[in-house]
Order: sequence, then structure tokens, then C-alpha cells
Amino acid sequence: MNPTLNVPRNGHLVIIGGHEDRQHDMQILSRFVELAGGPDARIVVITAASQIADEMWHIYDDAFGALGVTRHSHLEITSRDDANDENFVRQVAEADGIFMTGGDQKRLLALIGGTALDAEMHAALKVRGATIGGTSAGASAMSGHMLAQGRTDLLPEKGSVSLGAGLGFLHRVVVDQHFSERQRLSRLLSIVAQNPYLQGIGIDEDTALVIERGVGIEVLGEGAVTVVDGRSMSSNVAEIKDRAIPELIDVRLHLLPAGAKYSLPIGDEQVGRRIPASLLDFLQIVTKRTPLS
Repeated sequence: MNPTLNVPRNGHLVIIGGHEDRQHDMQILSRFVELAGGPDARIVVITAASQIADEMWHIYDDAFGALGVTRHSHLEITSRDDANDENFVRQVAEADGIFMTGGDQKRLLALIGGTALDAEMHAALKVRGATIGGTSAGASAMSGHMLAQGRTDLLPEKGSVSLGAGLGFLHRVVVDQHFSERQRLSRLLSIVAQNPYLQGIGIDEDTALVIERGVGIEVLGEGAVTVVDGRSMSSNVAEIKDRAIPELIDVRLHLLPAGAKYSLPIGDEQVGRRIPASLLDFLQIVTKRTPLS
């Protein structure tokens, strides 16, 4: 990381629901660049989730260029050997901002999960305070538990969604994207019903959940972030058969629109308006400074 840049040292995650504006005011990408240190930041773009990597790179090359970034480069990871290549790992080690494009999150994890590149991304976030962004598949891959496969049904059928291992920048949550546009509340409910330890995060298109580790969150863009919390619910999901619709009682739902901003209390002092206990608990989970393992 360039020591001359005024880079936030806490580390940030910019989790985007897909289809973010890349041509006009580019509010979300502009914020990503700002958090990474501004136009002089070193930014790497990882297209491993996509099967049209060159096309995806050109889209973000143009977008970051339009935002004044001059030191952005493409990490074209097409194999696990690439993800262990010293040159690619060094570029991540020197990056102020790391951006993962859309595509297929299973492909992304198959290529970089558990590699030297993966480890260096964790060091970038947790040790150097870099900014990591991901859109669509790149957003779903952020959490330790990743939505790997699932139908978008009208009702939350048991067994309609499966999870896999994600990159683990966040824990105790699972992220879904294109949320309102593709009517994905039912599948987030399916996940939470069968895994109440996890809180579900649904992010709309052209919307981002920005997390500053140890500090707080903000929502940017045109839509909202939906949080589904089933830890206090009662359910019959353990008794019913697959494809049956579960009984879910007392599921909590938070809707955080663009412009919403929440900070952790400083000591016993709450900055700004008082945050309800359940939302404060969510805030503590997503902003937790997990150690470098």
C-alpha cells in the first residue's frame, strides 16, 4: 500500500448488489475509490468470477479511468496456479483497493479459495486497512457462508437453497444480491430458516452496503439493504420434508435504505440516534475485526 495516501486504516468492505452505475455519477464506484485512497490509489480488478473476463475488465477499466484512477490493473485469474503466482500475489500486496467483478461465485471460490491470493486479500483488509469491493457474485463471495445455489420461489421452501464456503471477510451472515429486482426474499428466508445462526443480507441493484471494520456501516445507491434475522424465531423446519413450506414466527426484518448510516457506540455513548438492540447486534457482527488466521 502506498504510504503517502491518506487511506483509512480500519479496512472497508464495499458490498454491491450488482448493476451499479458505471457510466454516469458512479456514486458507488466513486466511494470505493475514495475509501481506497483516491485517484492515486493502486486498484486491482479480479475478474475470476466471470467467463468473459476481458469484457468485464474493459468495463471497469473505463469506469475507474473516468474516475481519474491511473494505477488500476487487471488480475486475470484463470487457474489456481494463477492465484498462487508470485506476481499476482505481489500486486494484491501492493493494492489499496481490490475489486471483484460479477459472474459466478462458485467459479470465483474454485479459482482463488484457499490460495496465496486469498490469504493476501485477508492481509490487505485486516493488516493494511485496504478496501475490498465486490459486485453481484463478488458480493456473495464476501462472507464465510456463501449462497452457492438456489431457486427464486414465491415461498421459502425447505431445501431450495444450498450454501458453500465463501472468502470469509464477514462471518455469521450470508449475502444475496439483485435482491428486490429478482424477488429473492423467499430464498433468504429459506437460508435463515435452516441456518438461524446466520443473518441474511439482501442488497438491491445499484446499491452498496459499506462496512468500516470496528466503526459502522452506510448504505449507498438507489435501493436498500434488507436484513433477515431468525435467531429468535420459532420454526418447524426441522420436522418438515424437503420442498415443504416452513412455519416461521417472529422473524426480524430490517430495511436499510440508501442514505442510512449507523455507527457503533463509543464506550457507553451512542453517536446520533439510538440504535435498536437487534440492529446494533447486526452492526457488531458485520463490523467485527476478525483476526488474521
